[in-house]
Amino acid sequence: MPSPLPPFRSPDRAARTPPAVWTGAVVGAAALALLALVAARWSPLMSLDRSVADALHRHAVTDPGLVRVSRVLTDWVWDPWTMRALIAVTVVALWWRGARTLALWLAATSLIGTLLQQGLKAAVGRKRPQWPDPVDSAHYAAFPSGHAMTAVVTCGLFVWLLRLYGAGPGARAAVLAVAVVSAIGVAATRVYLGVHWLTDVVGGALLGVALVALSAAAYARYAAPRPGGLVGPGADRRGSRPW
Repeated sequence: MPSPLPPFRSPDRAARTPPAVWTGAVVGAAALALLALVAARWSPLMSLDRSVADALHRHAVTDPGLVRVSRVLTDWVWDPWTMRALIAVTVVALWWRGARTLALWLAATSLIGTLLQQGLKAAVGRKRPQWPDPVDSAHYAAFPSGHAMTAVVTCGLFVWLLRLYGAGPGARAAVLAVAVVSAIGVAATRVYLGVHWLTDVVGGALLGVALVALSAAAYARYAAPRPGGLVGPGADRRGSRPW
């Protein structure tokens, strides 16, 4: 058995909690506002969705090469099951190294994201774009995009983990760049392939950001040590809750 991860000093955890809470609240409110407009089928928003979808579909049917690339990216690289597999591997690694509370927290956040997106899909029941000459197909309701939300939740959790473990600015910047590219890429491919409306992917991304921010804030509050205390597998109950 490998030795547990050593305890580390919390890098101003308490100071980061309010920004995370505010981020989650503001982004979550924006996601709920978008959800309400989509459910009400607000005409200007529906017109925007249709205009973007039509323009991208006209291009897609004339460029099979880009369609193939987009399908590989969306079906393999950014597929929700690929994202969940990455989370599962990370959860196992954290558990094996002794960070068991953090492992469970990560798994729970990912699971909540899946349940939330599926629940909203069923509640909203929005139909996907329909085309006489489709270049791809997808099942279930459209809002929110499961691909977009799962990718944002997964990448957001990895960015949070690096910050939690005090990774250097270079590593954090690299992972953040991958996260941003993934979020934009999965949104673009889903709309380009004609299986989602623009507001579906925007809604999924907003919900993902809100979920990760609120989860990070809740974990910070749960695991916050006393002043000068340690957090991690080696910390005892006097300093903080153990992982």
